[in-house]
Amino acid sequence: MIRAPAPAKVNLALVVGPLRPDGRHEVATVLQRVDLGDRISLRQAPALRVDGFAADTLVREALERLAARAGARPGWRVRIDKRVPVAAGLGGGSSDAATALRLANATLPRPLPPAELEALAAGLGADVPFFLRSGPQLGTGDGSTLEALVLPQDYWVVLVLPATERKASTAAVYRRFDERGGGAGFEGRRQQLAAALAACRRARELAALPANDLASSPLARLLRELGAFRADLSGAGPAVYGLFLHARQARAAARVLRGAGRTWVTVPAWYG
Repeated sequence: MIRAPAPAKVNLALVVGPLRPDGRHEVATVLQRVDLGDRISLRQAPALRVDGFAADTLVREALERLAARAGARPGWRVRIDKRVPVAAGLGGGSSDAATALRLANATLPRPLPPAELEALAAGLGADVPFFLRSGPQLGTGDGSTLEALVLPQDYWVVLVLPATERKASTAAVYRRFDERGGGAGFEGRRQQLAAALAACRRARELAALPANDLASSPLARLLRELGAFRADLSGAGPAVYGLFLHARQARAAARVLRGAGRTWVTVPAWYG
């Protein structure tokens, strides 16, 4: 049996453009792991079986694709111990799939090389390749073209999952974005993101990153009032994050927001 954490992520920025010919949107997004995660356990077995999270489809699909690509039998038993909330914009399913891919690939007689594994992962979802890499990454194209970033990691993260909100499907969120003409001015916003990243040396300078293009939340404003130097929606939401310079501030803000929904106080993570 081999085990590994499957950490969540936050989008420290999400700039969204027009639809691409493949039906996905052009994006530029800053992806950062946090130290809140699921746990994946895997061992070889006579047949593929995924336990612990009945709603899983992505881990199973990932391992079926891996076996087909490698010309092997999908002989693994996987257990998912869930901690990351589902459909929250925190990438839990993508992280689970990437972690299972990495563990299962290591058991193959001839493991796929990293570039081939990433290409397979990109077919599962734009966020999945990110979880095969270490450190923060800039995702461009549909989000799966990655470039390593050197960003501050010395801050605290408060995550809030609102109790009164239910996430619309990601497709519906993007559809509303298109209906309001959100893709206009994409190139200018992408250049603003590039400039802010180039100038970022200290944690507080992450505040200069452009806001999430897809949606916003009043909880982000409340987090800023409670001392966050940056706060925004993660991905398509509904989870909201706030970045704090000091643990004391972060924990105090989380206590205030417990009535608004589930809260976590965590820190950036470099790898799973």
